[in-house]
Amino acid sequence: MAVRRRILDRTRLKTQSVRRRRSKVAVRDEARPVAPGSLFSEFLASLPDALGASDLRAVIDAWAAAWKRDRTVIWGFGAHLIKVGLAPVVVDLMERGAISALMANGAVCVHDLELAMVGKTSEDVGPALETGAFGMARETAEQLNEAIVKGSEQGWGMGEAVGRAILEGDYPHGDRSVLATAVRLGIPVTIHTAIGTDIHHMHPNADGAALGATSYRDFETLAALVSGLQGGVLFNVGSAVILPEVFLKALSVARNLGHKVDRFTTVDLDFVRQYRPRVNVVERPTSSGGQGISLVGHHEILVPLLAAGVIEAHSASPKRGSVKSRRSRSAPKGAGKRARSAPSKKR
Repeated sequence: MAVRRRILDRTRLKTQSVRRRRSKVAVRDEARPVAPGSLFSEFLASLPDALGASDLRAVIDAWAAAWKRDRTVIWGFGAHLIKVGLAPVVVDLMERGAISALMANGAVCVHDLELAMVGKTSEDVGPALETGAFGMARETAEQLNEAIVKGSEQGWGMGEAVGRAILEGDYPHGDRSVLATAVRLGIPVTIHTAIGTDIHHMHPNADGAALGATSYRDFETLAALVSGLQGGVLFNVGSAVILPEVFLKALSVARNLGHKVDRFTTVDLDFVRQYRPRVNVVERPTSSGGQGISLVGHHEILVPLLAAGVIEAHSASPKRGSVKSRRSRSAPKGAGKRARSAPSKKR
């Protein structure tokens, strides 16, 4: 028996003009070549008005606006940022006034202190783990645990305790320490640790009560900082679990106590998009207002790009405007579309 074959009559298709059809991409959105000697802002304006380029400009604009208006900018980050050599960039941003507070996980203490102390960090975990040598750096554990115990006794948070130890101690590379710089400048620095996650927790001079007390004080400080986040920006650079969870609880405390925190920008920056940063940083906190933005890429590339962009945007005169407005002014006639201040929807 022959198989019956049914064919649709395509001569009856309803068509429309491409000129009237809604399109997501236009020539005005395309990238433009950059002339030698251009300003960094001109490079940013030359990027295509799509996807990550639009998001990058949106983050810079929100950050520059918060900085100019003296709004809170919380720079949250994991230890990878320190390990890829970005501490000097963060130190510079703090000294310029672009960052109001630091929020970090416990591993930041380890790598920030080791770089300040001996100029190197980040052991080769695999081979060391095979012999039981992983995490057994004597000086690191002694100095961190002593600083944390002292901080507990003095009523300090963990961030201040470790930052003070580096600032006041004999550390050849202490000037590049983000923790010491925060203490020197009077910038709040909060460390949020989980018992057993960091190498100094393994050592006999570790004091669980001191770890808990100092990290909990930092949670209290963070909740107070988040209560003033209206109109500001919160970054989560490279923390997949700890900081997104801690931030969400701090935000709930602030809102529960009656603080208006519903119009601000959150930024998650990492190699890949992870579940908790997406829902706890980008989506849930900004569901009633503001904007949440995800930037995907290498820390060692994106963080310097953001830093250069916000420094130039902040230094620009009011007449020159933001990154997005400069794009339209510098574009060829007839090709000038403003970059959006919200994440691009062209996916």
